[in-house]
Amino acid sequence: MRNIAARYDLQPSGTTTVERALDALNFFLADVRDGLGPYLAIYLLTERKWDEASIGSVMSIAAIAGIVAQTPAGALIDGSRAKRALMIAAAVAVTAACLLLPLLDHFALVAATQAVAAASGSVFAPAIAAVTLGIVGPKAFAARTGRNEAFNHAGNAVAAAIAGGTAYWFGPVVVFWLLAAMALASIAATLSIPSAAIDHQVARGLDDAAEAHGTPHHRPSGFRVLLTCKPLLIFAVSTVIFHFANAAMLPLVGQKLALVNRNLGTSLMSVCIIAAQIVMVPVAMLVGRKADVWGRKPIFAVALAVLAVRGALYPLSDNPYWLVSVQLLDGIGAGIFGALFPLVVADLTHGTGHFNISQGAIATATGLGGALSTAVAGFIIVHAGYSAAFLFLAAVACAGLIGYCALMPETLRTATATSHTSASASHDG
Repeated sequence: MRNIAARYDLQPSGTTTVERALDALNFFLADVRDGLGPYLAIYLLTERKWDEASIGSVMSIAAIAGIVAQTPAGALIDGSRAKRALMIAAAVAVTAACLLLPLLDHFALVAATQAVAAASGSVFAPAIAAVTLGIVGPKAFAARTGRNEAFNHAGNAVAAAIAGGTAYWFGPVVVFWLLAAMALASIAATLSIPSAAIDHQVARGLDDAAEAHGTPHHRPSGFRVLLTCKPLLIFAVSTVIFHFANAAMLPLVGQKLALVNRNLGTSLMSVCIIAAQIVMVPVAMLVGRKADVWGRKPIFAVALAVLAVRGALYPLSDNPYWLVSVQLLDGIGAGIFGALFPLVVADLTHGTGHFNISQGAIATATGLGGALSTAVAGFIIVHAGYSAAFLFLAAVACAGLIGYCALMPETLRTATATSHTSASASHDG
């Protein structure tokens, strides 16, 4: 097998042209991969005068479209040698769908554009992971993935800062033009990655992935491992609860901020995003350093606990400074989740060859939780108000915390035994 990754000898210091191209790709795609994100709620609320239930429904439809597209997108990336072209096509589709939004009035058309954007955006995560693995190889993959996340957070923070700084004068519509500019930059960054730099076999994880009996694992596994490894199933349910409780909070905060001051709604939302991204970076670094010392279980329990506290604090005041301050806690929860998620999945699937398909299966489940979150919260707001919605989400997080602490084992100590169990179960199929 060609070992292109070894030829490039990439290190976290980022001294090669390909490394810098990956940095730029992650930076500029940060604003493109999620489309309009929480800004969609502000735009529909302030510019279109939609009610919260309709807004929540549109966001849920888009999220479900992204969920449905995740598995096909992963399979497409696995089988394609045109990964750069797929990322470019996805960036164009996301941007075009979002730029059409100001021209459309009907609920069905708005929902359709956001569904297209979300489905197209599902290509980015597996494509970036595959391109990265195909360039740097397995040994440098963890360090390079951390660098990818750092540039992704930086891109989100910069885009939010630009949106916040310009929306005051130009209104919420500025996020559309920012998205288009970032999409063009991401296309240029994608094209700057040489096609020959990507080893497509390594990108699929086929270089040294093998089953326990030593036979090469030449094709993606099914979902059986998710159903035969009990700790993995418990963790999957816990992440679904986390996303169900978390996904609606930022859009709801954005709506409250917009209702307090229509002109400052988008700018204050940008401040929320920037603040959370700034907190996220050191939290993720701390988790990376201490996960092998403190264990995985107590760290993820902290993420659930912080999420419950955050939901309980929002109803205490409508003051924008208070809402933005509470939003800082999102950086703690999201920082922990982003850094810990692949570690726990790796613990529970080590030696089985099912690491990537397990991540995809859990991501699909968590995406469903996130999609339902905005719809449920929107209906609660219509019938009982914002405070009731926040307290409901806090209660869900609290219930998830109790269940997680009671049922989830510490995967740091049981990873080896669990992986053997998963491997045996998967071979039976």
